[in-house]
Amino acid sequence: MDRRPAVIIIGAGVAGLAAACEMGRYGVSVCLLEARDRIGGRVFTLRDPVCEWPIELGAEFIHGRPPEIWKPLRDANIDISEVKGETWCVSDGRLSPCDFFSDVDEILEEMDDSSPDESFLAFLDRRFPNPKNESQRSAREHAVRYVSGFNAADPSRVGVHWLVQGMKAEEKIEGDREFRARNGYLDLMDIFREQIGEYGITLRTGAVVDSVKWKRGDVKVHIHESERAGILEAPRALVTLPISLLNAERTEKGVVRFDPELPPVKKAAMQDLEMGKVIRIVLRFRRRFWETIAASNRRLANMSFLLSDDKWFPTWWTTAPEERPLITGWAPFQAGERLSGRSHDVVVDQGLRSLSSLLGVKVQDLHNELENAYFHDWQGDPFSRGAYSYGKVGADGAQQALAAPLQNTLFFAGEATDTTGHNGTVHGAIASGYRAAREILKVL
Repeated sequence: MDRRPAVIIIGAGVAGLAAACEMGRYGVSVCLLEARDRIGGRVFTLRDPVCEWPIELGAEFIHGRPPEIWKPLRDANIDISEVKGETWCVSDGRLSPCDFFSDVDEILEEMDDSSPDESFLAFLDRRFPNPKNESQRSAREHAVRYVSGFNAADPSRVGVHWLVQGMKAEEKIEGDREFRARNGYLDLMDIFREQIGEYGITLRTGAVVDSVKWKRGDVKVHIHESERAGILEAPRALVTLPISLLNAERTEKGVVRFDPELPPVKKAAMQDLEMGKVIRIVLRFRRRFWETIAASNRRLANMSFLLSDDKWFPTWWTTAPEERPLITGWAPFQAGERLSGRSHDVVVDQGLRSLSSLLGVKVQDLHNELENAYFHDWQGDPFSRGAYSYGKVGADGAQQALAAPLQNTLFFAGEATDTTGHNGTVHGAIASGYRAAREILKVL
């Protein structure tokens, strides 16, 4: 490979990986820079040595049948299984099968992206101001929890237009169905690793980008690796940084300074997008203790999801239909904010307390059954600073503006730049990488 690559890619998350491999396939010399000591970005898979199951600290599910994920996995003969099982709810201290989904769907279907944009809470206050009965009140509350939980979004800030566009995009790929690969997202990372080697892509991990000095046809990327600093040059660069880093103060760790600064149209687009917050833990127990719990004349042996209004971990899920002694806790939005920055032990203890309250099992009994716990604070991670993006009120066109190249020199990818309605997803990030690669290939 030439010492001076044709393209420098900043960030080896799935967007950067997809773009690098796509350009490498056409013989383009690429240098891929990653601040962490691993590839994948907000995809981060470990392997539990005892139950031989992938532990996802970041993205876990394959939402629907997006070709960006299904095709490479199928081509590699990777088994993909659908998430199945029963969804249980805890309401007013009572555990029962969930029965609110159709009511929530009716609320969500009332959203309209042809009307002036408004926040989801403003939409609810306008369209469903005074619930007439307990059923309507409950449906409204569950709708709020869905938006804040699934989208990791602030219901008072997320735009209805953005939500509707995401729902339309999901319908095209059966996004209401969830799948997992055999080894989790590790299977997809292995495919990217193989392609990196096959196409001769230069990958430098532990390479923290400090600044990007650019002008038409020339980019100088200032990096430091351990105690050593250096400058890499190329005629063009692809930026795949999370929206949280693009919006952060330039003096903070992990934030890249641009010289000259990005133009006002880019900054305006960045301000229209927000980074959602989530804390998640994965707990491995000695056994699947919930199998013995009974409610509504049924046992929880087939429980897949557990939903509640718990203020710390309102959502839990198992490995169903696989029978593993693992359960994952999900703390989005304000719950994630409260837990961010806390120690591993504090977060795990709070998770056990929430699970104890929801399932009616003594906290000490859960501590006795617990064998291991996995946790990563994405808000505290200087190279992510959050979970995934969402569009605020008035964000129409923000993704397109953020994705647009500058002087055929700086290009942009990442889930926040996806223009197809799949923001916040792995397949949306991959699609954005392919889109950016096509833009660069057209220039070369």
